[in-house]
Amino acid sequence: MEQVGFKDLGISPERLAAIEAIGWTVPTPIQAKAIPAGMEGVDVVGIAQTGTGKTAAFMIPALERLEAGKGLQVLVLCPTRELAQQVADDTEALAKGTKVRVQAIFGGVGYGPQIDALSSGFEVIVATPGRFIDHIQSKRVDLSRAGYLVLDEADRMLDMGFRPQIEQCIRDMPRERQTMLFSATMPHGVHDLALRITKEAVWIEATPPGTTAEGIEEFFYSVKPEKKPDLLLELIQQPGWDQVLIFTRTKAAADVLEARLQREGIPADAMHSDKHMKQRTRALERFATGKVRVLVATDLAQRGLDVEGISHVVNYDVPLDPEDYVHRIGRTGRAGAEGTAVTFVTAADLGALKSLEHRLGRSVDRQHLPQFDYTGTPQTESRAAAARGRKSRSPTGMGSRSASELSPEELDALLNPGS
Repeated sequence: MEQVGFKDLGISPERLAAIEAIGWTVPTPIQAKAIPAGMEGVDVVGIAQTGTGKTAAFMIPALERLEAGKGLQVLVLCPTRELAQQVADDTEALAKGTKVRVQAIFGGVGYGPQIDALSSGFEVIVATPGRFIDHIQSKRVDLSRAGYLVLDEADRMLDMGFRPQIEQCIRDMPRERQTMLFSATMPHGVHDLALRITKEAVWIEATPPGTTAEGIEEFFYSVKPEKKPDLLLELIQQPGWDQVLIFTRTKAAADVLEARLQREGIPADAMHSDKHMKQRTRALERFATGKVRVLVATDLAQRGLDVEGISHVVNYDVPLDPEDYVHRIGRTGRAGAEGTAVTFVTAADLGALKSLEHRLGRSVDRQHLPQFDYTGTPQTESRAAAARGRKSRSPTGMGSRSASELSPEELDALLNPGS
């Protein structure tokens, strides 16, 4: 079957020129399906993982249909500041050569430029729900001509409690509008919202829910808790670890790890919600431009962080929610590129690991380095034991072993599963 190009989607020459300047050559599956529907004025519900090109899927149709100089016509709601800024930046690139004006609106920064953009009737507003509602309540927003609504990462926005703000924005918009809703997952709340706010929508599923993007190699490394920093340093100094995004469970852990990396001479920044917006923006810019090769972040960055060329994602702590695992590792292997995802697993993580693999519907390759492994057993030795007939009833091989065969950490994990 012949591959579809952007020129085959009915896009205007000026938009095709902008796409070429960005460097895109072939539409991703979600783009190839959503752009034609969007340009016909049809509502779209898209189920797609991060890194699949959703921004272009909803923004190209919006830019093709709006009229410069006619006030606010496109409203995009995003869950995080970082995602809002990146969608706005992508929109400006797609609108190059036109008079379309774009403004990102989110908290943590001054109101001045945002008020100016709203009063001047910028055609495209990309906003987080909280700050945008502040402007609505202050009577600064005119949504009477906003006939194009996008909800990006809808599942995340509902998780963050933004449903009331979303509902208020919808009430203030024209009843006759085009709606594009995109979500990586489709839990009941998102499904209900999609059915209620769209009309005869085209439903597009670019990737099955709970799956990871193609091109990502995944590994679980067995490690003692106190050996995590040493294992990270061992891995990060291997060839190919060029641009590394590390996720920690807490903000304090992110700061400690950043300091440790810097002491070892590895350029690193940390990004989490305790950082001022300017600090977060600077950290992201330094990482994206290669001034630092390591960014340590909390789940603030698991969605909406769109940086090309991330070679490795490291789950320094096992995510508590399997969906978070999917979104975290989706920061690498984006738009057809290859990437590697590494997760550190301690004896206390065995329960979470089992739940994660059950949700993924597959097993992930285990890696054992004896100097860091909580079992102290190399992978080759484990395989030899299996060949001798020791069949395991659990992913770790603990199910068929006697207490005398278990390491102190494994025994503690079995006796104190909640520790």
